[in-house]
Amino acid sequence: MTGKRSFSLKLVVLIAVLIVVLAAPLAAHAQQRVYVVQRGDNLYRIAARYGTTIQAIMNANGLRNANFIWVGQRLIIPGSGSGGGSGGGAASGGIHVVQRGEILATIAARYGTTVQAFVNANGLRNANFIWVGQRLRIPGGGGGGGGGSSGGGGSSAGKWIEVDLSSQRTYAHQGSSVVRTMVVSTGIARYPTPTGSFRILSKYPAVAMSGPGYYLPGVPHTMFFYRGYALHGTYWHNNFGHPMSHGCINLTKADAAWLYSWAPVGTLVQIHW
Repeated sequence: MTGKRSFSLKLVVLIAVLIVVLAAPLAAHAQQRVYVVQRGDNLYRIAARYGTTIQAIMNANGLRNANFIWVGQRLIIPGSGSGGGSGGGAASGGIHVVQRGEILATIAARYGTTVQAFVNANGLRNANFIWVGQRLRIPGGGGGGGGGSSGGGGSSAGKWIEVDLSSQRTYAHQGSSVVRTMVVSTGIARYPTPTGSFRILSKYPAVAMSGPGYYLPGVPHTMFFYRGYALHGTYWHNNFGHPMSHGCINLTKADAAWLYSWAPVGTLVQIHW
């Protein structure tokens, strides 16, 4: 009798262990999604869309080059918190732990707020300086968009502009959604467009621009984001999709007018390769 009880107990324990072992990979798989790469995609935007990091996607898919993905490629999107760095990346009690490859722009987009709101909530002095493992308080409601007269109306909460130099595309984001894609022309090799995180500093319906060998009166819908660099409409060429400028982001007149109306002063401008 005792032998039968012992056997039954061992059988129950064995079944329990098998359930745990089999359930573990299923649970891990449930946290993952598969994304099929579309034309114009890059890892930067895919990571921002799913609230993860470039490094996490690279690790999950065994990618060696973050700049090389192709249309139709099936990418495993790691679940929340699998950031490829130390410490979980998911929010817990209003705190985000910075993961490898993250910048404030993508973190702010993930939570539907702004870079300036994160800066204010955490007393940061430099929006471009955060580190892996840093604990950031998540601001509520996306406030603190940077002030100033917008000229186009509306709040900058959740709005940000991405300029992808490699594809010569500019994307207007509302949170993690792309609301408009624009083909642009950025700086040529001799006059490169600066990369990094910036904010729209001022807006003008039209300005005159001049430099070595050129004078351009009435440049429409100009938005300066760094020194003399701006996003603006372009009437002197139609070769969009190829580098053409002295560092500014050339948009079609229609795209420039739309972006000027949509983006207030203080809107984040993120420029990358």
